[in-house]
Amino acid sequence: MNRRLALIFVFLIAPVTPAFAALPAPDPAAARLSSEKLATIDTIVAEEIAAGRVPGAVVVVGRGDSVAFAKAYGDRAKTPAVEPMTLDTIFDMASLTKPVATATSIMILVEEGKIRLSDPVRKFLLDWDNHGKGGITIDQLLRHRSGLIPDNPIGDYADGPETAWKKLAEQDLVGSPGEYFRYSDVGFIALGRIVEKVSGMPLDEFARKRIFEPLGMTDTGYAPKEAPLPADKLARTAPTEKVGGEMARGRVHDPRARALGGTAGHAGLFSSVSDITAYAQALLKGGVGSNGARVLAPLTVRLMIDAADSPAGQRRGLGWDVRTGYSHPRGAFMGPKSFGHTGFTGTSLWIDPETGLFVVILASRLHPDGKGDASSIRYRVATAAASSLEDASITNSVDAAAAKFEDAPLRPRIATGQTQLGIDVLKANGFSDLKLMTIGLVTNHTGLDSDGTPTIDLLHKAPDMSLKALFSPEHGIRGAVDKEIGDSMDEKTGLPVYSLYGKNRKPTPEQMKGLDALVYDIQDIGVRFYTYLSTLALAMEAAEEAGVPIFVLDRPNPIRGDRFGGVMRDKDRRVFVADHDIPVVTGLTIGEYAKLIKAERNMKVDLKVVACRNYDRRMFWDETGLMWTNPSPNMRSLTEAILYPGVGLIEATNVATGRGTDTPFERVGAPWIDSRKWAEALNALQLPGVRFVPTTFTPTERQYAREKCNGVFVQMTDRDSIRGVDIGLAMAATLRKLYPEEWKPEKLDVICVNRKLVEAVTAGRSFAQLKAIAHSGDAAYAERRAKALIYPE
Repeated sequence: MNRRLALIFVFLIAPVTPAFAALPAPDPAAARLSSEKLATIDTIVAEEIAAGRVPGAVVVVGRGDSVAFAKAYGDRAKTPAVEPMTLDTIFDMASLTKPVATATSIMILVEEGKIRLSDPVRKFLLDWDNHGKGGITIDQLLRHRSGLIPDNPIGDYADGPETAWKKLAEQDLVGSPGEYFRYSDVGFIALGRIVEKVSGMPLDEFARKRIFEPLGMTDTGYAPKEAPLPADKLARTAPTEKVGGEMARGRVHDPRARALGGTAGHAGLFSSVSDITAYAQALLKGGVGSNGARVLAPLTVRLMIDAADSPAGQRRGLGWDVRTGYSHPRGAFMGPKSFGHTGFTGTSLWIDPETGLFVVILASRLHPDGKGDASSIRYRVATAAASSLEDASITNSVDAAAAKFEDAPLRPRIATGQTQLGIDVLKANGFSDLKLMTIGLVTNHTGLDSDGTPTIDLLHKAPDMSLKALFSPEHGIRGAVDKEIGDSMDEKTGLPVYSLYGKNRKPTPEQMKGLDALVYDIQDIGVRFYTYLSTLALAMEAAEEAGVPIFVLDRPNPIRGDRFGGVMRDKDRRVFVADHDIPVVTGLTIGEYAKLIKAERNMKVDLKVVACRNYDRRMFWDETGLMWTNPSPNMRSLTEAILYPGVGLIEATNVATGRGTDTPFERVGAPWIDSRKWAEALNALQLPGVRFVPTTFTPTERQYAREKCNGVFVQMTDRDSIRGVDIGLAMAATLRKLYPEEWKPEKLDVICVNRKLVEAVTAGRSFAQLKAIAHSGDAAYAERRAKALIYPE
């Protein structure tokens, strides 16, 4: 253990005196939990704080009526003054609002006969009876199976709550209600509104009177603009990050809840560990608090935590997560009936009703700079808590239904700490590698360090060197243009910007004159036909011809650097969307790709890759701790990047691929497609990790602009098992079979650049046959790729 970690450890395990009587005194013996095993939580939390993932945390582990472990760690606030964490700290609960306030309120109204789970939304919200939303049921809203979009644009909230509500009511569906799980804040905003309509009182008032006050949850409630937290509570509230230039403290972090006045069905609740513990214990006792007050009936609680017949990977109760991609807080050992929820700010509650075990972790992981990550602490603490069980008493055995739907173990977050980019490493070394050089920089808007500072600005201001020229790839220096562009000038620095996606694709000898080196810093997405790879190869050629080195500032592969394969480019056909004979999914970082092509083309260029630190190639982007910046106008999320290798494969043909909608590469269709028929054919192939939902959409650009398209919404159910290229192959096979006259496969070759595969599609070969062709080169590529790896497998 290093000295810094040891000092933190000594501080963290100091005895903590409870600041309030509501939390029972810890008694591991009464809870039948091992105090020795629970003590490992001290080390876990110390490591998480030392790694910078959370500034501090409050952890409670209990069993039934007993609390076995309760400690506060680290700091509540870092700025403007350091404040130690205390057990009575109040936190912004974020999405824990959904089950604790909103779902519980809905179920109280169900018990009273005022709502039925089968009731459609239009029964309560008349303005929602459009675009097919009126038939969404309360059950579907609670289980996130409504077909609603996760979040509508924040701009919809700019003109106040009433205008925001009108725009919410006008939202179109992105899938058929009941077809699949898609986490939706919009759905819970609607549920909060329904509570108000049915009960006749504001959501915060109903929840306070019917849930929080009966259970003695004195620290729990909303903080609307007209009723902010009182001074005594505000003083012990953990801040999040700056909002509008001020550190948010006692002000809800979620921008949509904030715009709605601070009270909403999806977020806005504040609470403390004593109150969340009281709520958890009430659920374990069938809806009755330690004071004897009942807020729910036992059968209601049982129904809330029942995932019913939802499929594997989509197991949700009524407001509660049971087993989905969000279920990391269950750790390694919680049972198949365990349930819980997390909050974006760093909060979580997980309960195992079979053993009575519960784990509460409250952290303000966004403080002070919005860059923390609570995923690792949740998984590790829950695992330690479950391993502390000293008996095997289970209140009821796992029945056949639960066993049927139990998934394979979730892959825990890979805990390496926040990844440092190549530019971060270069900066940490004082830019010494570029000392006394005049350089050109190939970059765009994605060229940022982990703090969000542009590489352009960093190099322009760096001492003992001179930034002379900028080179921009496809989409331009700001990543906002979807066509060829010309040269320009950077307004901030006054430097010339030479376009590499216009009349030139490679820096010219004239542009290279006077340069001592080229630097490349652009975020790739790990897909061959994303043209930033071609720009890198051509920049390496220009550097080689000019006799100067090229520095590649490495970045993570967002869709994982350990997976690769599918559709090798024909060796004799070098084009801009297929610059080298590699598969569609590269399995490489941008720096590793540079190493590969240098070796395989026998290039003499002096290549210097500045590698990332704290990077594991098994990571998806959201596991790196880094901010997401859209790499191009239509690559707006990690989901779209994961789906892009397949959907992008067919986008040159006469189908719309979601460009010109709010979910590019998640929808595919055309006016001549029968949505249900195509979805049925695709789902029959049982592709791992995805389901295809019938839908309609109207794109505003490219194929079928402003025409209604029928097609499918590609719903990702398990990103760890998904194989993006196979989605494209499945679409090609089924389109050729169902629509041999309407679908024109000839332009597949524009992206595939593989004659054999295009001929097989045109000939109507089966999906299995297409897969065999597409993956025939994977094994040989694996050997070539292995020689270029910087980060171990």
